[in-house]
Amino acid sequence: MTRKNQIQIIGGGLAGCEAAWQAASRGCAVRLYDMKPHRFSPAHHSPLLAEMVCSNSLRSDARNSAVGLLKEEMRRLGSLIMLVAAETAVPAGKALAVNRDHFSQEITHHLEQHPLVEIVRQEQTEIPPPSDAPVILATGPLTSEAMTDSLVQLTGRDRLAFYDAIAPIVHADSLDMDIVYLKSRYDDGPGDYLNCPMNRDEYFAFISALKEADTVPLKDFEEVKYFEGCLPIEVMVARGDNTLRFGPMKPVGLDDPRTGRWPYAVVQLRKENRQGSLYNLVGFQTKLTYGEQKRIFRMIPGMAEADFARLGSIHRNTFVCAPELLEPTLQLKSRPDLFLAGQLSGVEGYVESTAMGLLAGINASRMVTGKPLVVPPPETALGALITHLTQSDPQHFQPSNVNFGLFPPWDQKEAQKPGQKIPKMGKQLRGELRAGTALEALAAWQRQNDLP
Repeated sequence: MTRKNQIQIIGGGLAGCEAAWQAASRGCAVRLYDMKPHRFSPAHHSPLLAEMVCSNSLRSDARNSAVGLLKEEMRRLGSLIMLVAAETAVPAGKALAVNRDHFSQEITHHLEQHPLVEIVRQEQTEIPPPSDAPVILATGPLTSEAMTDSLVQLTGRDRLAFYDAIAPIVHADSLDMDIVYLKSRYDDGPGDYLNCPMNRDEYFAFISALKEADTVPLKDFEEVKYFEGCLPIEVMVARGDNTLRFGPMKPVGLDDPRTGRWPYAVVQLRKENRQGSLYNLVGFQTKLTYGEQKRIFRMIPGMAEADFARLGSIHRNTFVCAPELLEPTLQLKSRPDLFLAGQLSGVEGYVESTAMGLLAGINASRMVTGKPLVVPPPETALGALITHLTQSDPQHFQPSNVNFGLFPPWDQKEAQKPGQKIPKMGKQLRGELRAGTALEALAAWQRQNDLP
């Protein structure tokens, strides 16, 4: 591989490092740009690559969890991040956590020693012009203003977000449909929204709990930047007891079929994916702690047993509207030589960001070597994330962690072995069966595309 065709990767975080390793391991010359130590983002302090800014945890390592399955898929594709995480792991129960300093040191060492990787300690302030050699942009959630402006020129400012305002998402099968009813405001038919009705006492107990709840403080590098159209629910409650009733919990036009009347207040749930396995709480973006969210949102009628696929948050995060801009290969539709990876692509979390770096690195190397680009099967955790990025509703797109609600609909009958009786499949068993299906699909995909 000549240096003329070397792959340029901008950003030395988890995603950029994984992309560099994947491409170099496939025989491609890589130039990895990182602005440290000459310049640091407000969240970074170490000159090392792959610095873990917030937590040192990569979350559950159990294969029957979606994130555990994702990690196993990455291991089978030769992930550097997973390799080093295992080498630098610290005790954390069922989670995979690392000694963050040793972790970054080892990642940096592996890449510095690779003969096909050149690390350039220099800030890149704009996206390189189109060429035969691909570029992977993995500058992360705190992408600099200059690089953001360069990206805006390609995508348009209305397709780039700078803060997550995420509402919680629940698994549909955990809702009590004896209480929840289907109706859209004023529609004659059943409508598209699920509705959780509250009487007066339930409503005031709910807002009282919100007023007293603990919230997550802003990071040092964040600033309060709320928009009137997506205020946190705890901010709305502070404006008055009836603010939610006249805002996202407005009952007008949502007749309860059991009473024929409007409830006192309503929490609406909107379908999050095409198959209807996930619903998000409309207007419920929040900075409540995760524990408080689970406690308080389970006070909502019909949600006492709610299983959350994702909890709400509001934080600084630069990401693109992936359904409008990205191909399933992670190429920008308007510029096929440019790949987006990490949180910039529209995923949430260390592991998910790294996974997008892994796929971008594989596809960039295949582009350079003249091989067809690849998209992982939708049954896999990798494929489920790609489906979320490219097939979500652009009007309501938000970054997501991997979860089983992003996978194709689950058919319990198909998963059962002949003669096997499972009266009610538990969550762990369902996760094990999903993992088995995913890893079989991954192995077949690797064989089909000659992916080591």
